[in-house]
Amino acid sequence: MGIFSRLRTVIAANVNALISKAEKPEKMLNQLLIDMNEQLIESKKAVAMAIADEKKLEREVNSQKAQSDEWLRKATLAVQNGKDDLAKEALLRKQEYDNYYQEYSKQWTAQKESVERLKNSLRELQTKIEEAQRKKNLLIARAKRAEAEQKIQDTMSGMDGNKASFDTFERMSQKVDELEARAEASKELSSFNADTSLEKKFAELEKSDSSADQLLADLKANMRALPDNSKT
Repeated sequence: MGIFSRLRTVIAANVNALISKAEKPEKMLNQLLIDMNEQLIESKKAVAMAIADEKKLEREVNSQKAQSDEWLRKATLAVQNGKDDLAKEALLRKQEYDNYYQEYSKQWTAQKESVERLKNSLRELQTKIEEAQRKKNLLIARAKRAEAEQKIQDTMSGMDGNKASFDTFERMSQKVDELEARAEASKELSSFNADTSLEKKFAELEKSDSSADQLLADLKANMRALPDNSKT
């Protein structure tokens, strides 16, 4: 189980390193999954080696059993041929292989149990990595939303802390309104003055025309009152 403890340690170290660098969530999650998959590959290699060791022990167990059976056959053959001394030696050799067989069997059993635990842990780890892969996009979306909300909050906080600027802006807005009102008033007065001047000009003209008519009439009356010079 040591390889999975090391895997967890490596992954945790990588996560802490990425977080401490304040990486963007998307980049951090992608890198984390890359690291996890690389460590998963290394773990698979370690499990494969454990399986290979288990198979090797199995072969040793079978070999020791085969050797024990062979020396038993030889001991039996020696007894059948009246060779008790050879039979004893064969039985001693059989006992030696039986001892090895028992030791290798214990090791094989322990290794098989270890391999099964490693396989289960590996399957669990692979399932978690696949789940992390599926959740990545969701986490990225959540992180982006949180980042946007934080930016908005920071902006609003900045606005609250900069009230003087907004007060100045409001005063400028009022000033512009005042200038526009003055401009409208000036325009209205100019129009009024223009109309008054025009009426005055026509009044003078009418007055001028009336005086001329009167003068002409007076001249004609005077001319009619004079004696006719042509008759004298």
